[in-house]
Amino acid sequence: MTVTQPSSPPLSPELIAKFKKIVGEKYAVTDAADIEPYVTEERNLFHGRSPLVLRPGSTAEVSAICKLASEHKIALVPQGGNTGLVGGQMPHNGEVVVSLRRLDKIREVDTASNTMTCEAGVVLQVAQQKASGVDRLFPLSLGAEGSCTIGGNLSTNAGGTAALAYGVAREMALGVEVVLADGRVLNVLSKLKKDNTGYNLHNLFIGAEGTLGIITAATLKLFPKPRAVETAYVGLKSPAAALKLLTIAQGEAANALTSFELLSEMAVDFSVRHGIDVRDPLQETHPWYVLMELSSPSDDARTPLETILGRAMEEEIVDDAVIAASLAQRNNFWKLREEMSAAQKPEGGSIKHDISVPVVAVPAFIEEANAAVVKLIPGARPVPFGHLGDGNLHYNVSQPIGANTADYLARWHDVNAVVFEIVLRMGGSISAEHGIGVLKRDELPEVKDKVAIELMRSVKAMLDPLGIMNPGKVL
Repeated sequence: MTVTQPSSPPLSPELIAKFKKIVGEKYAVTDAADIEPYVTEERNLFHGRSPLVLRPGSTAEVSAICKLASEHKIALVPQGGNTGLVGGQMPHNGEVVVSLRRLDKIREVDTASNTMTCEAGVVLQVAQQKASGVDRLFPLSLGAEGSCTIGGNLSTNAGGTAALAYGVAREMALGVEVVLADGRVLNVLSKLKKDNTGYNLHNLFIGAEGTLGIITAATLKLFPKPRAVETAYVGLKSPAAALKLLTIAQGEAANALTSFELLSEMAVDFSVRHGIDVRDPLQETHPWYVLMELSSPSDDARTPLETILGRAMEEEIVDDAVIAASLAQRNNFWKLREEMSAAQKPEGGSIKHDISVPVVAVPAFIEEANAAVVKLIPGARPVPFGHLGDGNLHYNVSQPIGANTADYLARWHDVNAVVFEIVLRMGGSISAEHGIGVLKRDELPEVKDKVAIELMRSVKAMLDPLGIMNPGKVL
């Protein structure tokens, strides 16, 4: 997908030398082949270009980069693990990339305060493991957790499979350290749960996708580590039945219900056929599935799970179910879910949506959206799956069998228009957890409150008057 924005001014050799001096020759990338991994993303939807990738090793170096860039009006694109799905991490128009991967230190773990202070380049999985090593839980969990970074997670306000119980990334951060466009460092790395001293500044930068400043560190919340985790894979007839199961589960398990994923038959079929070592845990196919997980601070999550499933079967809500008998089987359940995005690639073009609607509206949304996209493009194959517990669906639509992929993907905005109309009518959001980037930038003013857009632009103008921080993204 091509993004048209004014190109950045060319960098003179003298200016490149000044940037190199800040990070050191070894950490300034100018060779085109070496730059390539920073300007491509995993879905191949966007391809950027950049004359220079800087890999700072400290907040001070990020500050110096921003100060120099501000003095010369050079646009910067901050980048973490490069796993974003909306093009927000791409240098579309020749900007300088600031890779935060070398800022990978965990500065402190405080089990008394239940906090962990991480630099932006810490890989999410490393943060999870560090918390586990001190008998704590950092619950943010994503399919890309082996490569995405804390800075990127916060910049996009990532969600994931545990948002039902723990919330999204914003709710897991007590404070941040941010380098502003002019090089000033805002340090609000608070461990405090109570701090009523004016505006909550750190939340400005969480979800801003690097357009207001560069997050270099964050103080994260830790939680008690569960003593028991039980996982079930359930077959049922409809999203309406899944919603009834969710109601029973929340009534029986309350906060112990940590994940509740809705999976369509087609999504499961793709995952089984195209995933590596993936199989359907149930012997017979079902129109819909639920992957649900209970986590308990006590030693028993099995009893409430069995109670939930038993009641749902008695009420003929659930047709079949299996509870993981081992950690390996639990991992296999989750692997089926995690392979769903990649498994769509062999099926050709996929037009993707990351939407949310009120939980109660999910069944009606799926029914209306399925009918609408098939009417628009006969033979199109809806592949909905996602986090029913918080109303967030990955509503993907695969191309008709045998269709020309390029022709199909050219209808991206047509399909968006149909899907988004239903989302907005139901009081939902066109971006639940992936962000806006450039993929949804042009739609945002049409769906966002007009005063909200004005305020967002005012904040951007105040913090980044030269427009050098990740230009062309979000706004």
